[in-house]
Amino acid sequence: MALGLSVLAASAPVSAQTIHAMMHSGLRVLDPILTTAHITRDHGFMIFDTLLGMDEAFKPQPQMADWKVSDDGMTYTFTLRDGLKWHDGQLVTAEDCIASLNRWGKRDSGGQMMMTHVKSLVATDAKTITMTLATPFGYVLELLAKPSSVPAFMMPKRLADTAPDQPIKEQIGSGPFRFVANEFDPGNKVVYEKFADYIPRKEKASWTAGGKVVKVDRVEWINMPDAQTALNALNSGDLDFMEQVPQDLMPLVESNEDIATADLNPLGNQTMGRMNFLYPPFDNVKIRQAALVAINQADILAARVGDPRFYRECGSFYGCRSPLGSDAGTEGFKATGDLEKAKALLKEAGYDNTPVVILQPTDVASVSTQPVVAAEALRKAGFNVQLQPMDWQTVVTRRASQQPSAQGGWNMFFTNWIIPEVWNPIVNPMLNGHGKEGGFFGWQSDPKMDEMRGQFAAANNDEDRKRIASEIQAHALKEVSYVPLGEYQMVSAWNKQLDGVISSPVPVFWNIAKQ
Repeated sequence: MALGLSVLAASAPVSAQTIHAMMHSGLRVLDPILTTAHITRDHGFMIFDTLLGMDEAFKPQPQMADWKVSDDGMTYTFTLRDGLKWHDGQLVTAEDCIASLNRWGKRDSGGQMMMTHVKSLVATDAKTITMTLATPFGYVLELLAKPSSVPAFMMPKRLADTAPDQPIKEQIGSGPFRFVANEFDPGNKVVYEKFADYIPRKEKASWTAGGKVVKVDRVEWINMPDAQTALNALNSGDLDFMEQVPQDLMPLVESNEDIATADLNPLGNQTMGRMNFLYPPFDNVKIRQAALVAINQADILAARVGDPRFYRECGSFYGCRSPLGSDAGTEGFKATGDLEKAKALLKEAGYDNTPVVILQPTDVASVSTQPVVAAEALRKAGFNVQLQPMDWQTVVTRRASQQPSAQGGWNMFFTNWIIPEVWNPIVNPMLNGHGKEGGFFGWQSDPKMDEMRGQFAAANNDEDRKRIASEIQAHALKEVSYVPLGEYQMVSAWNKQLDGVISSPVPVFWNIAKQ
């Protein structure tokens, strides 16, 4: 019996109604404020909740709290709804939420910016949070509602008081599922049980907003050794849900009338490469530009996705189909790569053959091919490239190191984002110029970028926002804040015994009944 199937066979009691799911990665890092890793974010939505949710119309909606905004836009009052409890039985309080917002505001790129505009954040009473701004900031509700990177998850104060660069010690939330700690097998298996005391909202579920009604007893995430094993389990009925089906294996599920398939995130995903700005060679902007023009989007996408129906070349940092999608700054940047221009930039920069250490995840198909294809392009351009293989969770841990590559650091890694994580310069984590203190992994220091992001936040009409966003993109491409490598769609598959699967940029397991 294959590893994944043996885990399934030894799972929940026969009487428990259980969804068995294979996610895109095994789970090791549990603190959803500490990392932008999608699997940790997904875990966060299982057990934690947010003050606001975002619906399918991209609108913030009440979740844990309702809100009012003063006429001058400077005071936000959030009132917790009745019946909110932590998984340990304690009542959720405004003090808990303030501590959670403060910790989130030190980690999240948009949260950091928002907090620079906050004059005070106080608990007026046990259920009321009052946020007073010192200067105007128009994205408060959108940031508190955003579904990804990093969602503003609420935690008990004793956990939220944890230093923002240290992991929390317990997994206690107020969300619709409870984490079963004694069944957690890092990287292999995660178990969640329905939280009996959770009171869902009455509105229809929509993305991360509305009623989070749990209709099963348990959800088990089972990590299998490869996609073929998972598809065999899905086709046999041993697995209920597979988050990402490799495009080349789609015929295996499309031919099974008992399996449903859908792209649950219609806006799609962006794949990208991020450099380390702290050390040579990518502390030199011309060398970053050489890497940008050397890497061929078409080759990356063909290797990552395969079927051209599921990908498109795109140079926009915000996603080409988002409201702020733009080709600003892409002059001279070819999606097909330009090795001769890259060689000329390296020569002009005086590149001295300093090694480029690229982190190469080997266990997650969605990020395993990009480093290999990029490394080949960079070598052809004249870079000295060293691929270092490791599992994805090791990448997630190692990319946090600010040491030189020879001491356990790195020079480049690759990852993917859903478009709602990057669709404007406030939420896009890579468009952050805070450097070593609060910047995204790679730690770009760029005061001009932060100044322009402030202008975007202060803009009071869509025309100005679009103009400023385009200016930010042009600046970011010139500085090579990161390397955009195109967009792609991922298809999920599930047994038709599951009913109520929600279309959402984040995979969610509420609202699903199992026949």
